[in-house]
Amino acid sequence: MATTAQRPTLSDEQLNELLYLMKGSDSVELKATVPVEHQSATLRALNVDPLTAQIRQVWFYDTHDLDLDAAGVVARARRIQGKGGDSVVKLRPVTPVDVPDSLRKSPNLRVEVDALPGGFVCSATFKRTFDDDQEVRRVAHGESKIRKLFSKEQRAFFEAHAPEGHELDELAILGPIFVLKTKFTPEELGQRLTAEMWFYPDGSRILELSTRTTPTGAFQAAAELRAFLSGRGVDISGEQETKTRHALTFFAGALK
Repeated sequence: MATTAQRPTLSDEQLNELLYLMKGSDSVELKATVPVEHQSATLRALNVDPLTAQIRQVWFYDTHDLDLDAAGVVARARRIQGKGGDSVVKLRPVTPVDVPDSLRKSPNLRVEVDALPGGFVCSATFKRTFDDDQEVRRVAHGESKIRKLFSKEQRAFFEAHAPEGHELDELAILGPIFVLKTKFTPEELGQRLTAEMWFYPDGSRILELSTRTTPTGAFQAAAELRAFLSGRGVDISGEQETKTRHALTFFAGALK
């Protein structure tokens, strides 16, 4: 399963930037995607049982030309098996010190660094949860307005950062994408891992492995995770592809 791809490394300047971003963040999420040709072997190596996975449906909201994505704004909603649903408005990249204290005080905001092999980005995300997932479904079917999925503070955050002239209700509905998600804690690692398999309508799929940690423990967690995956024969040094970008590109292309 191992490949001969060279592992991406960070320059001294990038490392200093990463340290600066983590210092002001609430958490760090370590992520890596697995090439499609290695996904089945990776799931076997990690002893992932697909029958323990939770089913999700994901929708994104953007223009046909992905104007929100170009501005670093993501609007998304999900239906989650057995748990209702949620919606998020995300802005990236951000610098934690530039996020106003009035926003940082909200329990619904998370400032987090996403770190992948060879790269990283810091984001600010407002989240809302639903006990009932049917509102997400009604919006997908055109029976309700997109804005109803988002709270007052989410809408204010969207209006502050979306390109001028773009309203939530005027956005295209991009989706759905079916997702299988499971969490497990390997005994020899001691970290809780998440495996997500995203299935796109064209038959392509992305497998992402991730774990969330504190900013102070991020480097140790990353080293332990890398050693664990290497010991299981899982190589994450290949080209990384984010779930969101793949989804936006696919559905925007289909609309055109």
